[in-house]
Amino acid sequence: MLKQWFKSGSPWIWMTGGAVSISLISVLGLLAMIAWKGLSFFWPSQVVQLELQGSVAQQTVIGEIYDREMVPKSRLEATGVDLSGYDKEQLERYLIKTGNREYVDLDFRWVIETDIKSYTMPAAIAVFERSKNGNFYGYVEQVIKDGQVINDDKTEILEELVERAVELNEQALDLQNGDIGHINYQLERLRLQEKSYLLDDALTDERVAELAQQRADLRAEYSVLEKQLFALRKQAKRDQVTVKDMRGEIVTLPLYQVLDFWFPNDMSFVAKLGHYFVQLGKFVSDDPREANTEGGVFPAIFGTVFMVMLMAVIVTPFGVVAAIYLHEYAAKNAITKMIRIAVINLAGVPSIVYGVFGLGFFVYVLGGSLDQLFYPEAAPSPVFGTPGVMWSALTLAILTLPVVIVSTEEGLSRIPSTVRHGSLALGATQAETLWRIIVPMASPAIMTGLILAVARAAGEVAPLMLVGVVKMAPTLPLDGNFPYFHLDRKFMHLGFHIYDVGFQSPNVEAARPLVYATAFLLVSVIITLNITAIGIRNHLREKFRSLDQ
Repeated sequence: MLKQWFKSGSPWIWMTGGAVSISLISVLGLLAMIAWKGLSFFWPSQVVQLELQGSVAQQTVIGEIYDREMVPKSRLEATGVDLSGYDKEQLERYLIKTGNREYVDLDFRWVIETDIKSYTMPAAIAVFERSKNGNFYGYVEQVIKDGQVINDDKTEILEELVERAVELNEQALDLQNGDIGHINYQLERLRLQEKSYLLDDALTDERVAELAQQRADLRAEYSVLEKQLFALRKQAKRDQVTVKDMRGEIVTLPLYQVLDFWFPNDMSFVAKLGHYFVQLGKFVSDDPREANTEGGVFPAIFGTVFMVMLMAVIVTPFGVVAAIYLHEYAAKNAITKMIRIAVINLAGVPSIVYGVFGLGFFVYVLGGSLDQLFYPEAAPSPVFGTPGVMWSALTLAILTLPVVIVSTEEGLSRIPSTVRHGSLALGATQAETLWRIIVPMASPAIMTGLILAVARAAGEVAPLMLVGVVKMAPTLPLDGNFPYFHLDRKFMHLGFHIYDVGFQSPNVEAARPLVYATAFLLVSVIITLNITAIGIRNHLREKFRSLDQ
């Protein structure tokens, strides 16, 4: 009976089904772990006040409990901690985030349970999120509005003043990056134009006067905008708040450095939920701060999506045309076989090799040649002869080209030859047959190749480190200055952001939750791009289903 069951093949069905189930559970478990460790970071944690005395001097510590672990007593005694009065074999210790970086040696510290003499969570402790030096913990003492101390409704007044300061800072930043940035861009263009005239020996007195007049107009406009910028910054610096920190000292915080504040120990569940989504929105929409350990990742999201879309626009036509030539036009000989073998082998080349090729050929050879031909006035500063988003897209296009070629050729091979013969018999040319019949029928396979290419390109980091990605990009590849798309600029990438925050961060403990959050965000971006491509593929499959019949 058992022998017949094995002969029937049922065990292999159960084994393959079990393997698929285990793989699916592993993937979902990994995603759940990343999501939990990353997204839970934005929940407003309780702030504790600890009174310490024992192996450390008597002191007060205010902060958030980031982690806890059990440590053997012998291990602690080996570090010089006196635990002779305790019988436990293992002691619990807590990792406390104390913030207030400018007043403490480390904003993360371990505290042993034996040193804790008092453990409370006062409702009056406030958390201030700042643009510099991280969070600040303490008790609000005074709110100072335009030099006047506010004694009534301090929390409501403080909330209004913080919102005012944040709005003024945003207006100043928009002015600096918008109109003022546009004027600086125009001044740089005038400088390059003057140098171009000089190189061509065409710098006449009329052109000198014209350029001087344009500069004068731009500088006059710049002076007006600069006064507005200084006025906004001065208004933002008007108010302050005094806070009593864990040392018992009164510290004055200028509100222009405060982004938000809250009282986590006094918040209801609904208030915490609202705060959670606000912080999550800031993470997605804000720029990074403090060496990428705080703030948001919007430039990295934009750079990743922009580079992947540019890569898809480049790789799709080249991959499809190459597959059509190999399958429809190329003779079935040794040369064609060698080309196919080369395409398949290219898919196994390490990605860093593509990065070296992109740096050597695209950046130095092609980019340097473009600078010599079209941008001589920019010398010695390179325009395209330096890593940028265009070279990154081209490098990844070559990296994913074999995937698109193989997928498209497989789609073409599944189309019956009778379809081609019937089209030709009705008087259509081979080009018309390809354009109207073969390519539409193969479009789902083309989209499958594009899906695989996008999934691989979005997660690549090694080649991008050589051809365009940077830790911090001051401007996006897209702005309001002509030609709007600046393909020569460097950009940020979610994959490189994970590497930088996780392995190059000066503050490892602060960066660890952001590694998980950014990793989950990268997976979400890849899934979103793939779902979009799958939707397009399914639409094409339904649209051209009649051709298969």
